[in-house]
Amino acid sequence: MFVLALIPVVLGLVVGWGGVLGWREKLVDRGAGVRTEATLRSAQAFRTANKVAGLPTIVAGLVGILAGVAGLFMPTTAGVVIAVLVGLVGMFALVTAGGLLGHRAALAVPEPIAPGGGGCSGCACGGCSLQKA
Repeated sequence: MFVLALIPVVLGLVVGWGGVLGWREKLVDRGAGVRTEATLRSAQAFRTANKVAGLPTIVAGLVGILAGVAGLFMPTTAGVVIAVLVGLVGMFALVTAGGLLGHRAALAVPEPIAPGGGGCSGCACGGCSLQKA
């Protein structure tokens, strides 16, 4: 049961470290962090989203660590399993909530301006015809 109790501890450390990196705006756009269409449209949106999601993600990591430590002190196997499951569910819920908050924050970041000042730069993207309407 010792190994079972270590699962949320290890996951909590990884999740918490990701939250710290996001909160400090040190998270790079290479796979970790809040990754939605809104957050990936610009570097500023990605940084903003992960900064907002950072604190709930840090708390999620702490929940995982505390659940694992609590599982280590449970006298029965059922107690260990319950502590681990409650910790994992709590960690997942907090990470999800942080991701949703980060996504909403990224939506509030203004769209990046296209090269050439936002007007037609001859790229044939179809944006000019939308601006004339």
